[in-house]
Amino acid sequence: MAAPDIVNVTSILGKTAVSAITTSATDLLTNAAASDKVYKVNTIIVSNIDGTNDCDVTIAFRRSSVDYALLSTVVVPADATLVALSKDSAVYLEEGDSLRFTASATGDLQAVISYEIIDDA
Repeated sequence: MAAPDIVNVTSILGKTAVSAITTSATDLLTNAAASDKVYKVNTIIVSNIDGTNDCDVTIAFRRSSVDYALLSTVVVPADATLVALSKDSAVYLEEGDSLRFTASATGDLQAVISYEIIDDA
């Protein structure tokens, strides 16, 4: 796995991924691309669409089958939104890396992930 040269890029594509978050740890964004691409994750927004109940969220950065916590059981109040990651603290996903999400209740949380695919090919 070689990290691409992000100074001499050939393209930068803006993307947004959206998904419900369940009680099963699930990779919601995976860099399965060739080694000449890196994903720059700019923003992660988690919304609790349940009007009554709070819900916990856990977000992990996964590399080589090992999870590294970005958030661990953080409460998202009912009808509220949590900015879990903002552009001033971006995370880079190299080839094979992923972001793994888990909720304390299925059906309560949704994620919006803004990212860029940076290519030096």
